[in-house]
Amino acid sequence: MTVLVIGGSGQIGQFLLPRLADASADILAVSRRPPPADPRWLAGALPDAMPELPAVDAVISLGPLDHLAPWLSATRLAGTPHVIATSSMSAETKRDSDVPEERELSRRLRDAETTLIATCASRGMPWTLFRPTLIYGAGVDKSLTPIVQAALRRRVFPIPAGRGQRQPVHAEDIAAAIMAALGSPFARGHTFPIGGGERMSAAEMFRRVRRSAGGPTLPAPIPRLALDLAALVSPAMRGPIRRLDSDLIADNRELERVLGVHPRPFQPGPETWRPTR
Repeated sequence: MTVLVIGGSGQIGQFLLPRLADASADILAVSRRPPPADPRWLAGALPDAMPELPAVDAVISLGPLDHLAPWLSATRLAGTPHVIATSSMSAETKRDSDVPEERELSRRLRDAETTLIATCASRGMPWTLFRPTLIYGAGVDKSLTPIVQAALRRRVFPIPAGRGQRQPVHAEDIAAAIMAALGSPFARGHTFPIGGGERMSAAEMFRRVRRSAGGPTLPAPIPRLALDLAALVSPAMRGPIRRLDSDLIADNRELERVLGVHPRPFQPGPETWRPTR
């Protein structure tokens, strides 16, 4: 099997590419910054800077879905490869946000999903979509790892009050789900939400992250009143603060039933926050 991986240098790709290699797949990977002297890698970027591609059996995209969808719509791929792509649970959880930028993100994701599905259907290409929750695990995420790194520098770890449920998902578990979809005809035509194997409050998530940081930090609880004042003063903080009381979770039942994938609970360690390469 020949597999094209777009965005393979990101956090999911760091776990997916070794699995593909172990499965004896022929890998062709595209990245803005490909590793030097590796013939498997090509320089390119969605949607307008993709290289010329040979026929492949599957296309796996780990980057922004709203960049993949227009490229796929405008490109005639040889044959009918299985298209597997990551979207985001933000397509649903931010649909009714009172922050315009978040509603726009949700709309773009849902429009991209619709375009991808319609394109695949019109060309006889099977498709599978994954909607992850907050992704962690390779030390390069833009959500939790920066908080850990800043806290270790300052020796103070902010723990905002938050009642909303969280369900962080490890990048390696997403890679496992993609591998399962690649080998299963039952994954075709499905959109799978995928979250971690455990739900907790936002405040508890931050407490666990602090305990796993790998260095001493002073916990700094931030009460609700302080958060509300910050949201008033800084419009940019309004969305993240209000989401602290919203549930950002995924229903894993279809993932487990169809693909047999059971994501791990959220039990990070110091290695979680260090880049894997």
